[in-house]
Amino acid sequence: MDFSSKLLENAVDQVSQLPGIGKRTALRLVLHLLRQPKEQSADLAQAILNLRMEVRYCKSCHNISDTELCEICASPKRNKETVCVVEDIRDVMAIENTGQYTGLYHVLGGKISPMDGVGPQELTIGSLVDKVKAGEVQEVIFALSSTMEGDTTNFYIYKQLEPYQVKTSAIARGISVGDELEYADEVTLGRSIMNRVPFESSLKG
Repeated sequence: MDFSSKLLENAVDQVSQLPGIGKRTALRLVLHLLRQPKEQSADLAQAILNLRMEVRYCKSCHNISDTELCEICASPKRNKETVCVVEDIRDVMAIENTGQYTGLYHVLGGKISPMDGVGPQELTIGSLVDKVKAGEVQEVIFALSSTMEGDTTNFYIYKQLEPYQVKTSAIARGISVGDELEYADEVTLGRSIMNRVPFESSLKG
């Protein structure tokens, strides 16, 4: 792709590094920004900079937050004895949109994937085990995507929690095998949470 401007080329190169954005889409986005008022581009740049510099992670569940403790963990209305284990913030948002779950979350920050160089130590599994060990949690719900990596991560965590005799469950397989949680419709996801099954049963299925 030939560019008439190095500034344009650099902008396209940066935008094309975003997931799912190729060079042609990046060019279209950059040209769109050029047609907008300069203030809009400045606001966008400032919002991204503020996010990168000031975003925090909840000290309890590791969800993205503006404060030390996120709104969900800080809410007195949430059931603090139930923890739903998810991959990232997109899954928290998906489950919250169902309106069916009133417990807390634990955001792992990914899934175990040796091919991608992601092992248990790269995730927040240790702090989840610490919560259970402290006796704060009565049930752990595994809500990772039903992929090989998700199932591997679920099983690894299950074995880590086994000595503490905490109840473990998995969302019902209303979510198709191989599907990512964030793309499930709210009704299906809500039913999967409500109709969760003991984790041991999910291993046999």
